[in-house]
Amino acid sequence: MRIANLMNYKTQIYPKILFALIFNTTLFLLLFICIQNSSKKSKINFLINETISLPISFIIGSSFISGSISGSLLSLISLKKER
Repeated sequence: MRIANLMNYKTQIYPKILFALIFNTTLFLLLFICIQNSSKKSKINFLINETISLPISFIIGSSFISGSISGSLLSLISLKKER
C-alpha cells in the first residue's frame, strides 16, 4: 500500500514540476523580448546598497516570476505534507 502511495505521489509531482519549469522559463524569455523597448529605468534600494539602473518592466516581471516559482514550490511542499 505504501509503495502505491509513493508512486501516486510521483505521478502527481513530476507533471507539476515540469509545468512550473516550462511556464516560468517561457515567462522569463518573454520578459527579455518585451524589455527591449523599455526606456524607463529605476534603482532598487536594499538595506546596504542599491542596484544599477534596471528597467521597471524587468523589476516587475522578475518579481512576478519569483513569486510564481515560490508559489509552485509551496504547493508541492503542501502536497507532500498531505501524504
